[in-house]
Amino acid sequence: MTALVLLPGSVPLPDWRAIYRGAGLKLHESCRPAVERSAQVIAKIVADGQPVYGINTGFGKLASVRIDAADLVQLQKNIVLSHSAGVGEPLPANITRLMMALKLVSLGQGASGVRNETVDFLETMLAHDIIPVVPSQGSVGASGDLAPLAHMTAAMLGVGDVFTKKGRVSAVEGLALAGLKPFELGPKEGLALLNGTQFSTAVALAALFEAEVIFQTALVVGALTTDAALGSDTPFDHRIHLLRKHRGQIEAADALRDLMAGSALRASHLVNDERVQDPYCLRCQPQVMGACLDLLRQAATFLDTEANGVSDNPLVFADTGEALSGGNFHAEPVAFAADMIAIALCEIGSIAERRIAMLIDPALSGLPAFLTPKPGLNSGFMIPQVTAAALVSENKQKAFPASVDSIPTSANQEDHVSMAAHGARRLLPMIDNVAAVVAIELLAAGQACDFHAPLASSPALEAVRATLRNRVPKLEDDRYMQPDMEAAIALVRNSSIASAAGLQLPSLCEHH
Repeated sequence: MTALVLLPGSVPLPDWRAIYRGAGLKLHESCRPAVERSAQVIAKIVADGQPVYGINTGFGKLASVRIDAADLVQLQKNIVLSHSAGVGEPLPANITRLMMALKLVSLGQGASGVRNETVDFLETMLAHDIIPVVPSQGSVGASGDLAPLAHMTAAMLGVGDVFTKKGRVSAVEGLALAGLKPFELGPKEGLALLNGTQFSTAVALAALFEAEVIFQTALVVGALTTDAALGSDTPFDHRIHLLRKHRGQIEAADALRDLMAGSALRASHLVNDERVQDPYCLRCQPQVMGACLDLLRQAATFLDTEANGVSDNPLVFADTGEALSGGNFHAEPVAFAADMIAIALCEIGSIAERRIAMLIDPALSGLPAFLTPKPGLNSGFMIPQVTAAALVSENKQKAFPASVDSIPTSANQEDHVSMAAHGARRLLPMIDNVAAVVAIELLAAGQACDFHAPLASSPALEAVRATLRNRVPKLEDDRYMQPDMEAAIALVRNSSIASAAGLQLPSLCEHH
């Protein structure tokens, strides 16, 4: 795969998505002079001996402690080692890799005071897939994601472990695979690598990219359920949604209508159907899914901006020779974005579970109870719906906003924090939950359509059903359900269902 060339400050979301999926990367060479100029500013500050936070002083509450010039290299090493205090399971390597890429692009903007040698070192690690083992817990999302980024930086110094193509090895051994020796940080460089929101942003971006797939698949499966329940497509009429004016709602309605176009199932009940209105889980899909789409796009806007910003401290302004201390490391925008994604995920799963419940209830669907040909002898989809309900309830608990929490740290110097890392970390388990709910709905909707044979759904939805049936046969009598569910989850997660529909579905990244 050809490496993406990233221009710091102007990297589009599809490029971050490609990096998350495994694309190679390198910085655009045009950024090198700016990096060099900022490093020269740091060198002059050190030579002049004026106290500047993080360059020749202590950190946090110890900012008033002056550090001798002879100890400045040791100071940067110490901050890395002392801050490598994370706990918990390692961050998945692909997300750590995204975090490293975000840090590389931030440093490449020439406002962090690091040398080009430092940028080169990080770039070489990425090129050879030398990925630090980073514990996933330990950041409160201000003064940046200190502990996770410290573990990343420690690997550059030859401390800790890394993931490589040969598996997990010591950092020294891993660096050697890329022809590297442990790095020695210059003044300010440890702080520049540790300070910033790249951990929270990487995890939130990973969830955003997964949420895009989940959203598109849920839209397709919702259309299949509507057809299986002989629901009306009148509520998806373009004119209804134009009157309300929400962009996401209009696009969701258009997609649902296009997915159902040409359905013989739909045509079969236009006459002699006594129902006046469908339940909200069918009829209000554009309103709910459209609002989720708009919310995810707003989160994408936040994260797009954050990924292209500089969030370490102090920041170097080469044109005036200054290093200014501020608070760009505070991850409140990322925390808000994570909360938006959480709310959208919760609602996507919630309305999907209601459609499952509708399908298995003969009073609502007009289909055999629990979608089995022999109710009573067989339980059919009775317990998969219970599983979906359990997962939705779990996501409701996880959707509580992380950003409204704060706890003082660093002897009250850092007295208000964002909890962005917490907010981002809970998204991936939520993704797992909602993917399983949508997969259960896919199984139920496919089964429900089978009862209407020989009538067929639309060409798009029949292609979806064929994709499902290639992996999971129709349920005639009760069987061990978990393999069916795992197969359906895989189809949801790898975009097979969304792709099978063959239509252009609303997206997040191309919005930018």
